[in-house]
Amino acid sequence: MMVMRPIAMKDLDRLVELAGMTGFGLTTLPKDPEFLRKRIQESEHAFEKMADKPGGEAYLFVMEDLTSGKVVGTCGVVSKVGGFEPFYAYRIETSVHESRMLNVRKEVQTLHLVREHNGPCEIGSLFLAPEARRDGNGRLLSLSRFIFMAEHLRFFDPVVIAEMRGVVNEQGRSPFWDALGRHFFEIDFPKADYLSMVNKRFIADLMPTHPIYIPLLPVEAQEVIGKVHEQTRPALRILLSEGFRYNGMVDIFEAGPVVSCAVTEVRTVKQSRAAVVSRVINEKIDSPVYIIGNARIDFRACQGNVAELPDGSVGINRLEALALSVRVGDRVRYATLRPPEPPESAPEAALIQDVGYGI
Repeated sequence: MMVMRPIAMKDLDRLVELAGMTGFGLTTLPKDPEFLRKRIQESEHAFEKMADKPGGEAYLFVMEDLTSGKVVGTCGVVSKVGGFEPFYAYRIETSVHESRMLNVRKEVQTLHLVREHNGPCEIGSLFLAPEARRDGNGRLLSLSRFIFMAEHLRFFDPVVIAEMRGVVNEQGRSPFWDALGRHFFEIDFPKADYLSMVNKRFIADLMPTHPIYIPLLPVEAQEVIGKVHEQTRPALRILLSEGFRYNGMVDIFEAGPVVSCAVTEVRTVKQSRAAVVSRVINEKIDSPVYIIGNARIDFRACQGNVAELPDGSVGINRLEALALSVRVGDRVRYATLRPPEPPESAPEAALIQDVGYGI
């Protein structure tokens, strides 16, 4: 059985191993043991602190295979981005240029640098080891964060975003970065990507502030604007089914799309229910598959079945109760692992239909 829990310092060596599997472009999981150690420390402090309002706390979770005791995945959420280190993105805007004399009308897209100092919250750091990509584990890894957020809404900004990894090849080359960023920073994409996590000051120092006309970029760069990395497509599909939509912005380094949703409108948050466990059941429970989380700061979540009882309480299987460290009388929060009905069609091509580039 797989269980989600907060990361601990004992997980450092395995987190370093997972970071080594990610390839390029997963900014928040660099192949840097000391940086990852600091991330674990920040997460442990965030869980201990649990401030009354979001202040940039970074919560990091891992997925553990209880059978082997091996950590097979990780994901995270930052309560609020911005502050002294702003969140940077390019907002894509369209302007219309028309000449009656030439009978020409052109819609031209431009990139505008955005600096956000006051939110929103952000999910990221999602990676699942290849051998664990089965049995709904990827969906559990992604959506368990929303069970935690639903239980502790006051700790998070009201809007949540996700920067989807853009197109970067196995050698760390980004067509978008080569066409734009490299000319201003004079470093390669992997170096810029890493530095953006260590200290964003160099972005403010060197990033061009004037609009960038997309048609002036090489075709190879234009074609990847808003396009996601091949390994990121499953994560994008999950978020689209949860209600996330493209918000008109792309990453400043490799132009991956930024998607967003109001936290309370995220399907898992909106449809989740809280109930007291009144029964721990040995036999099989006939129900849909749920993500079940305990209601404590010492968070645990797993897949399982739930028996909804007439008095509003629930029964859960003994194995799930053990995985969640839950006893009779404890409260849990749960939501279906998958949407009860197929979501409204949202093909990836529609993600950036207003942009006209990528995917």
